[in-house]
Amino acid sequence: MSKPPAPARRRKPAKPAPKRVQIEVLVRSARWRKQRGTKNTLKRAIYAAAKAASTPRAELAIVLCNDSAIRALNRDWRGQNAPTNVLSFPAGTPCNGGRGTPYIGDIVIAYETTAREAAAEGKPFKNHLTHLAVHGFLHLLGHDHETDRDAKRMERLERTILAGIGVPDPYAARDAGA
Repeated sequence: MSKPPAPARRRKPAKPAPKRVQIEVLVRSARWRKQRGTKNTLKRAIYAAAKAASTPRAELAIVLCNDSAIRALNRDWRGQNAPTNVLSFPAGTPCNGGRGTPYIGDIVIAYETTAREAAAEGKPFKNHLTHLAVHGFLHLLGHDHETDRDAKRMERLERTILAGIGVPDPYAARDAGA
């Protein structure tokens, strides 16, 4: 008599790979709660930027605030008494005490300015938010736009990252008018 075939072994699903970047999103203005999926939008943007920039493991915070709060930060840290869309505060030397994931800094994004710019440029709010998150993250990694050469390099990287996640080129309208 032959043995019945052994039941097929069910393989355990593979555990997802750990994210390179740990992100904490802090909502400091109720206006952000009107936008569904904001935290997922931000995380998707940062994960794509981290992958494209070959970022080692890192931790950061994204603070979602209003124009009043970002105006105060902009005044105190940059000497500009006006709201802005995004500010980045790099941690300097990564703070990890030689262990764990290094903390690379904070990104702060203002709701009213982001919404106003998106409307003025005819862009979906989430696309503009995604761009600002990527832009802020690249600043944490040391990129800047102080010179034309640096600005072109940073914009090229932003365009590549955003295209990879289906967000249209945020600089296309500006370049078409130039």
